[in-house]
Amino acid sequence: MNKLFSRLFLATMITLASLSVASAETTSVVIKTNLGDIEIELYGDKAPISVKNFLRYADEGFYNGTIFHRVMNSFMIQGGGFTPNMQQKRGHAAIKNEAKNGLKNSRGTLAMARTQSPHSATSQFFINHVDNNNLDYPSFDDWGYAVFGIVTKGMKVVDKIADVHTTTKYGMKNVPEKPVIIESITRVAVAK
Repeated sequence: MNKLFSRLFLATMITLASLSVASAETTSVVIKTNLGDIEIELYGDKAPISVKNFLRYADEGFYNGTIFHRVMNSFMIQGGGFTPNMQQKRGHAAIKNEAKNGLKNSRGTLAMARTQSPHSATSQFFINHVDNNNLDYPSFDDWGYAVFGIVTKGMKVVDKIADVHTTTKYGMKNVPEKPVIIESITRVAVAK
């Protein structure tokens, strides 16, 4: 009986150890653009709804061929919803705003874009070019903008995108004169 207990205990410990290694893994993605690559670590533990939503679009190839359509130096670069000819892509249903997760809209963080309605985020996201504390919960509307990742490589690419010349197209301001194309967004498995 004692041997059986010891074996069960050892098997349980091995299983728990393998689970803790698995939970130490995180998901990263590479945003491949025509100006270079940006690697993002996603915060699935702090923003599970936003991460699941973003990965759904990425896995479906939804982002392939979309653009960074709103670029504001010293603020943010926004993309993931429009084609180069400024046609808005139809996405899935809006998700719950996770801005209360404690993450801050600091330089290099990835956040969900939305309309004035707090729970309106679908496919569009933005990368903060500077610290944007005014977008943190509770922000100006008692909600804020949900951060769900951070740039781990490629901030020079973000800076390059933020520096492009912009204009007004189809009534939208801050649109790059030459399209900044998101060629793809793909997962990269990494271990912490």
